[in-house]
Amino acid sequence: MTKSDTQSILIIYTGGTIGMREDPMTKTLSPMRFELIQDEIPELHKLGFKIDSVTFSPPIDSANMTPEIWIDLAKTIKECYSKYDGFVILHGTDTMAYTASALSYMLENLDKPVILTGSQLPIGVLRTDGKENIITAIQIAAAQRKGKAIVPEVCVYFSSFLFRGNRTTKEDSQQFSAFASHHYPKLAIAGIDIEYYYGLINYPSSKGTFKINTSINDNVIVLKIFPGLNRKYFESILSLPGIKGIILESYVSQCPGGRVKMGYYETSRELQEAGVVSGKDITIEAAVTKLMFLLGQKLSSDEVVEYLNQNLSGEIEN
Repeated sequence: MTKSDTQSILIIYTGGTIGMREDPMTKTLSPMRFELIQDEIPELHKLGFKIDSVTFSPPIDSANMTPEIWIDLAKTIKECYSKYDGFVILHGTDTMAYTASALSYMLENLDKPVILTGSQLPIGVLRTDGKENIITAIQIAAAQRKGKAIVPEVCVYFSSFLFRGNRTTKEDSQQFSAFASHHYPKLAIAGIDIEYYYGLINYPSSKGTFKINTSINDNVIVLKIFPGLNRKYFESILSLPGIKGIILESYVSQCPGGRVKMGYYETSRELQEAGVVSGKDITIEAAVTKLMFLLGQKLSSDEVVEYLNQNLSGEIEN
């Protein structure tokens, strides 16, 4: 791994806890200007990289994330792609895995790192985890070996661990280690050194021209199966006007570990016969965004099913 003073990183600040400041009177949190975040982390100047930033205005609470914002992020990266060696997106934790998954499909022929990070505590709080997350995310985004990016894919970095973005899910709102990847190993661990697991990282097999595909159809709904689910309610959901796709969270897929095995039990065979496609080991975040992405491509139903079964960007087991 080498570092060069000419390496340049773009920080895209969307909002989230990492950029919040506590009002001393009301004790409520509200977004601060990104320049103030930089003031809170003077260590950024010691990295030796050229670091620029763009800020979404107004900053977006994670709970207000939408596909339109995913598109804005993709367009921002596209506009700046030739100017920077890597990108760090500061994002709220609640929907970070959704954004990371969506970008993994929308950024085509990606050969530079796009690292999403945030924090559990605001950057201005004494015990914040935000400083280490930002600093290490920038180092990973700038990391090169033999002149090429070490991690040329969309990732989530949080609390010493680098995960593939579309394999990540938030599982804890109280601990600093908020994210997990139950079905795919970590891509790197940041200890005294940053240890990369090169064999697990997606490297472009044939380099094409970077481009973005922002066609999204968000007429998708998630339905969690539970004991006593009334058939008439289920049928009402199926008949909702405009619905193009439904993601069923069956009992197996509601577990954090394991994978869906369609046809293993009689009930799942019935679903299979009805045309339900197995999600294999996909996360709910990756499933939602993948279905939105495929539905936006104006494919036939058979083609959508075909691509759902394919590994597009490392989101499912081959």
